[in-house]
Amino acid sequence: MKILMVLTSHDTLGNTGRKTGFWLEELAAPYFIFKDAGHEIVLASPKGGQPPLDPKSNEPDFQTDLTHRFEADEDAKAQLASTVRLDSVSADDFDTVFYPGGHGPMWDLSEDRNSVSLIEAFVAAEKPVAFVCHAPGVLRDVKAPDGAPLVRGRKVTGFTNTEEEAVGLTKVVPFLVEDMLREKGGLYSKGDDWRPYVLTDGLLITGQNPASSGPGAKALLELMAETVG
Repeated sequence: MKILMVLTSHDTLGNTGRKTGFWLEELAAPYFIFKDAGHEIVLASPKGGQPPLDPKSNEPDFQTDLTHRFEADEDAKAQLASTVRLDSVSADDFDTVFYPGGHGPMWDLSEDRNSVSLIEAFVAAEKPVAFVCHAPGVLRDVKAPDGAPLVRGRKVTGFTNTEEEAVGLTKVVPFLVEDMLREKGGLYSKGDDWRPYVLTDGLLITGQNPASSGPGAKALLELMAETVG
């Protein structure tokens, strides 16, 4: 199976003067779950090349066994340093797509027409799509084949308003993931803050927070097995 993982190219946290990007655990955990299952992984980003890492995600409090493994894996780091440009990939060449979060996607991928078109192509081809933490925010302008918002009437989750408040960025982010999903007609629900919470509705998988990235990847592989089977 060939899996596309789409990362942000955005590195500026609003007007705070701080850096952002993708969240390391949300890349590392799915990456190795997919790799250890024997699947081919391609990493992409809007600008290609090395995507920005949210420096906070590499602080000791947020490191995990899998983030340490990623940092020690020369092949993984080389692949990350040379992501392909998002406008060069086609849904036809992949079985599924997984979007890790971090705050970066809120600024670039949520408005990236290539990303929107790519997700819509996966959905039209009836291929599973998965998004974790802030990445469900990239679904803001994604439409279902009937022209309605993709999330309308679907069970979805994503980074909660209370989690955003806890990290002090409610007034910094361009929009709140929870509010947006509700406004677009999503049947939003959530678990406890910072605890794993993953929802599958048809071929759409969403995870609430960094802790949901590994379980979200496993849910995607289970869904793929059902789809292929």
